[in-house]
Amino acid sequence: MTVKIAPSILSADFARLGDEVKAIDQAGCDWVHIDVMDGHFVPNLTFGPPVIKAIRPWTAKCFDVHLMIDPAQPYLESYAKAGADYIVVHAEADLHIDRSLQVIRSLGKKAGLSLNPATPENVLDYVLDRLDLVLVMSVNPGFGGQSFLDSQLEKIARIKKMIGGRPIELEVDGGITPETAPKVIAAGATVLVAGSAVFKSADYAANIEALRG
Repeated sequence: MTVKIAPSILSADFARLGDEVKAIDQAGCDWVHIDVMDGHFVPNLTFGPPVIKAIRPWTAKCFDVHLMIDPAQPYLESYAKAGADYIVVHAEADLHIDRSLQVIRSLGKKAGLSLNPATPENVLDYVLDRLDLVLVMSVNPGFGGQSFLDSQLEKIARIKKMIGGRPIELEVDGGITPETAPKVIAAGATVLVAGSAVFKSADYAANIEALRG
């Protein structure tokens, strides 16, 4: 199985975001990872549905929208309408995870659940069959360019075992580089999110291929 690479546009040049999305598409990315932060659930503020809607025409690739916002439920429809393909909510920011996942799927989108580094995988126990994706944060969310937390490798492997034969993507986000990617893939990840590692130099295609190993 070939691992999917989902560059995080958090590390792109915001002044030319449409061009950046087109560039990573042409460089061979599989998905486009979009980090939405509210300055409340995480200590940073990014963008919302209008920006996602504006960049949607620049690529046909999957939009993987990671909502680091609390609450998320009132805004799910807005992100669906803006062009998200996957909508990922945080276990820590949602008192009614099951309901949110139902809503996402009712909007015709794929549903994901993200776990912060200190969140145990047992939060997945009663919602696995509502999920299309599990996102393991391998840094504490809120900023790009952080170092990978090795403590998450065991969690990734345990979640892979929980998923079993279900058609659920296992995504890892944070500190992904050509050095950490092989460990994450070995633990069971099927999608790698990378910001700095993709956008660090002008040759996006080479940077993406380096992550595939």
